[in-house]
Amino acid sequence: MERLQCKPGERQEKSQRSGNVATWTCYTQRPLTVDDNSGDDEPNMPRPPRLFSFWFLFFLVGAANALHFYLDANEKRCFLEEVPSDTVVEGHYKALEWSEHEQKYIENENLGILVVVVDVNTGHNVVRTRGPSESRFTFTTQEAGDHAICLSTTSGSSWSTNTHIRLYFDIVVGNVKSDREQDRSTVTELSAKLRDLNQKLEDVRREQQYQREREANYRDLSEATNSRAVWYSIAQIVVIVATCTWQLRHLKHFFEDRKM
Repeated sequence: MERLQCKPGERQEKSQRSGNVATWTCYTQRPLTVDDNSGDDEPNMPRPPRLFSFWFLFFLVGAANALHFYLDANEKRCFLEEVPSDTVVEGHYKALEWSEHEQKYIENENLGILVVVVDVNTGHNVVRTRGPSESRFTFTTQEAGDHAICLSTTSGSSWSTNTHIRLYFDIVVGNVKSDREQDRSTVTELSAKLRDLNQKLEDVRREQQYQREREANYRDLSEATNSRAVWYSIAQIVVIVATCTWQLRHLKHFFEDRKM
């Protein structure tokens, strides 16, 4: 059987074979795209691992300690942070202003940042403060839940509506706030232990002073005893010398009287 004459851009394919008879079909080949859901009759093509890419980006963002974003004049950017109750949260930001003259982001002392922290559940403003281009803010959560941290620019002396800001922002969620009563009891216990330790040290100091006094008394007594022993020895020597001299004189006179 002769092949069909297909139009330009079409492709022939042998779709069926019965005995020695072959059936040829002309079809148009479409390019595959990422969003092509044509069915199972198209050839299997390798697709990118979307799930792997998602988790990779998730862990990459989770491992980052800080981020930066861009703001225009009179623009506000908010972030949601889920924080437990009685937790200290500290934020740090630094804003740089685009300089047309230098063609880079530079620090501007007249630039100010407005920080507003709102408890999403209650709508209560936890923090509302205006600060310089680089500063910190700290707050303690009263209830667990989402907290909206909003940052916006405030007008300065050299402010213009065409100003572009690069804002570096970092949030550190601290430990749970300590219990004041527990801290007070701990301080009281430590104070009592310190007083006991001071008392024991005072007792040791008094004992050392008493030992020094006893040592001084024993030293004086020993020196006096040694002095008496020396004088007693000297007296014994004098007595012995005098006795010997008297005896010699007595014997001399005795022999002279006897004319011996």
